[in-house]
Amino acid sequence: MADKELAKVYEPKAVEEAWYATWTDKGYFRADAVSDKPSYSIVIPPPNVTGALHMGHALNNTLQDILCRWKRMCGYNVLWMPGTDHAGIATQNVVERQLAAEGKDRHELGREAFIERVWKWKAESGGQIIGQLKRLGASCDWERERFTMDEGLSRAVREVFVRLYEEGLIYRDNRLINWCPRCHTALSDIEVEHEEKAGNFWHLRYPVAGEPGRFVVVATTRPETMLGDTAVAVHPEDERYADLVGKTVVLPLMNRQIPVVADEYVDREFGTGVVKITPAHDFNDFEVGRRHNLDVINVLDESGVINAAGHQYEGMDRFAARKKIVEDLEALGLLEKIEDHAMSVGGCYRCKTVVEPYLSLQWYVKVGPLAEEALAAVKNGRTRIVPQQWENTYYDWMENIRDWCISRQIWWGHRIPAWYCDHCGEVTVAKVDPTTCSKCGSDEIRQETDVLDTWFSSALWPFSTMGWPDQTPELKSFYPTSCLVTGFDILFFWVARMMMMGLHFMGEVPFRDVYIHALVRDAQGQKMSKSKGNVIDPLLVIDKYGTDAFRFTLAAFAAQGRDIKLAEERIAGYRNFANKIWNASRFALMNLEGFDPAAVDPAGLELSNADRWILYRLNAAAAETRDALEAYRYNDAATTLYRFTWSEFCDWYIELVKDDLYRGDETRQRTARYVLWLVLEHLLRLLHPFMPFITEEIWQALPKPATVESIMLASYPQPCAEWEGYRGGAEEMELVMEVIRGIRNIRGEMDVAPSREISVILNCASDASLHLLKKNEVYIMSLARVSDLAIGTGLERPADAAVQVAGDVEVAVPLRGLVDVEEEEKRLLKEIGKLDKDIEFLSKKLTNPSFVERAPADVVDKEREKLAEFSQKKDVLLASLDKIRKLK
Repeated sequence: MADKELAKVYEPKAVEEAWYATWTDKGYFRADAVSDKPSYSIVIPPPNVTGALHMGHALNNTLQDILCRWKRMCGYNVLWMPGTDHAGIATQNVVERQLAAEGKDRHELGREAFIERVWKWKAESGGQIIGQLKRLGASCDWERERFTMDEGLSRAVREVFVRLYEEGLIYRDNRLINWCPRCHTALSDIEVEHEEKAGNFWHLRYPVAGEPGRFVVVATTRPETMLGDTAVAVHPEDERYADLVGKTVVLPLMNRQIPVVADEYVDREFGTGVVKITPAHDFNDFEVGRRHNLDVINVLDESGVINAAGHQYEGMDRFAARKKIVEDLEALGLLEKIEDHAMSVGGCYRCKTVVEPYLSLQWYVKVGPLAEEALAAVKNGRTRIVPQQWENTYYDWMENIRDWCISRQIWWGHRIPAWYCDHCGEVTVAKVDPTTCSKCGSDEIRQETDVLDTWFSSALWPFSTMGWPDQTPELKSFYPTSCLVTGFDILFFWVARMMMMGLHFMGEVPFRDVYIHALVRDAQGQKMSKSKGNVIDPLLVIDKYGTDAFRFTLAAFAAQGRDIKLAEERIAGYRNFANKIWNASRFALMNLEGFDPAAVDPAGLELSNADRWILYRLNAAAAETRDALEAYRYNDAATTLYRFTWSEFCDWYIELVKDDLYRGDETRQRTARYVLWLVLEHLLRLLHPFMPFITEEIWQALPKPATVESIMLASYPQPCAEWEGYRGGAEEMELVMEVIRGIRNIRGEMDVAPSREISVILNCASDASLHLLKKNEVYIMSLARVSDLAIGTGLERPADAAVQVAGDVEVAVPLRGLVDVEEEEKRLLKEIGKLDKDIEFLSKKLTNPSFVERAPADVVDKEREKLAEFSQKKDVLLASLDKIRKLK
């Protein structure tokens, strides 16, 4: 029996809050550490503890939730491991801004007090995104929620660091890194955001030593770095400069002689073919310097200010020094020219300060040996990347990988477990804080002040969250995980590192599948950004349209390898879909009052063609949805369910079955009620992973066995062999529907009012069609508003009839007396005239080169589509006009 009545109008907010609380209270999201069921596991890409839900999170977590809800209903023991990332610099910056507002800074507080302050902020304000993920309907196992700096994960981080150090895979070296002069820390490549900016190429003359009047010209975008030049380079096969190799040039302003070296790094075709080499301030130059054993001169301090190596420019900010150096070179006649040059400028992802390549003593992971196995694991299929196109990107990165700088000069994070001995200089690396030096026994030891890169701890996420280094039941049940859902932007920085760490420490890949989703862009395909004002806030659209409509929109547009162009109107469209489901369900429930499906013997029912058709189509929808989800084709799954729900169940079956429900005999009514209930109940389960709230609310109102408490615990529909056998009956019904469509088309073309009943003649070319249409004439008369229906073979068609063909059936509608010929002719001519104007306007526009060449491609395509649509519409109206004129 039904447990509740549905309200007249669906109000998402109250429904969502109530059901989410019920699901969590009853522990439906919880995975069993040990179970007889097959395991399925996903680890959430941990959002920053500082974060708020944005479109990327909404898409990513909706796709994960669809998989998890689907697999639970398919009988799996599902663990969706949630958690947040401590986010290093981002979190430190939040708290530093708070201190600045109080007129303080972290140095004033000291390290311990500052870290205490960050933990306090985390407890009070951090992790708001977890609450927002819950609003999205995320069915994570919240009782297992982890944080990258909780006690267990910190232990795992230290274990990994010490083991890698002992294996010789972690070392310390003086090398170039990305450096933020404001945050005073090294940055990973992903923490550097590149932006196209207008810049310059300064062409500078370097005098050749001992050859008065001879210069080589170098071009640079950063003149201030010339203070640290230690060579100029040319290509070894460049004949123009062959005689210069081995000689020296005089470094302007510094009056220091530097060598001319030959190196294949130089592009002969670019600029003058002569390149200044500054090993301390350029990544490529650093490598050239190593090859030629060049001096490495750092001319900047950690704040981006010229240091003592810059002589007369000492104490100047790097950009002020740039301006002064250019002026001084011009005064000496050594500035040849300045060119405009668009360039990609790297900025700190937190404070936006321009990042410097900076020579610094840092900790590194030697990734070569780790990368080899991670590369092989994808090549031999142990881990599959979907869509496959991303495999080549992964291979390219892994084959050209550089050692990973893992130290950060901030306070918030995992402090590196290394201690320096002031007595003997030895470094002690240990899992447990030592009290004395491991070499000399001195107690004069001090811990490294640097912390680890945030990505170091998140690289361990698939196994550290499950209790490693202990051998826990969770690790045994759920590692390796089944799937990772993530964006392409962290394929290398996070996914590749998890692959390396998982294989090294667990001896197995961390996930079987990696599904890479695309970006959510605005309706015009532009990246969403606050500066453009085109950001859609997920929380606002959830408030406005409901979570289910929002989730279904994301799934419907999540085509593999294609960015999602999202507009609010699309979400509004899927809210209409939710309302359609609600209204169809209310109709069904009104006709299921007192109905007990358990009392029906399905084998004893006499199914109509309409019943067989809808069950056959439901079967196809279940099979297509399953296949699409297994292949991560979310959009295909959503499209299948949308089409079946709206076009087949609501627009056709509900209309077809009304006659049986209202006017059928008792046997027919019972069958119609059973099939209506059966299809709706199956449909709700098919839709549940996509639209969890509305489906639960309706499902609870349906008559059903009391043994299953929630739709979450119900099984996911599987294709049924018996229903597949209804193909013949379904194909027969398709002919009946085609006849109804033919009649409706004539009504539409002739502008016959929907309420007006008409006469129809169906001339059948076969006895099979004749028998079928006679059997289903009640549907034809009801759905096409027919008062007088003639069905036969060899029937005479009136001369004034409008005709359509459906299969081997000629559909004729006599028009005399049905339409006012004069008025209809006027109406059609008026519509054709309006279309002619639209067609002429668009044709001129699309033959205008200035529009076609200057307008964005998508705008031009839309105008072409409009022209084709108007032309097609005109053809239909002309055909109708021809029919009308024949009636005169």
